[in-house]
Amino acid sequence: MRESAEYILDTGCTVRACAAHFGTSKSTVHKDVTERLSEADPALAERVRRVLDVNLSERHIRGGDATRRKYRSQRGGQGEGPRS
Repeated sequence: MRESAEYILDTGCTVRACAAHFGTSKSTVHKDVTERLSEADPALAERVRRVLDVNLSERHIRGGDATRRKYRSQRGGQGEGPRS
């Protein structure tokens, strides 16, 4: 639990990336750093919550970038996607 929280703070990574790093599920990491950590170390939980909130607010940007990369690879790297 604490290791996941410190990893998120150090790297600014997403819950998905943290889960992959530690070989656990996203659900486990999320529950650890939002619920269980709140009871064990509220100050650390608040710092992690801020990182997760930033990741949440940027989620649509990462999704758009992934879609753009997908279409570029399908078109051989030409253009910006379906609207170009």
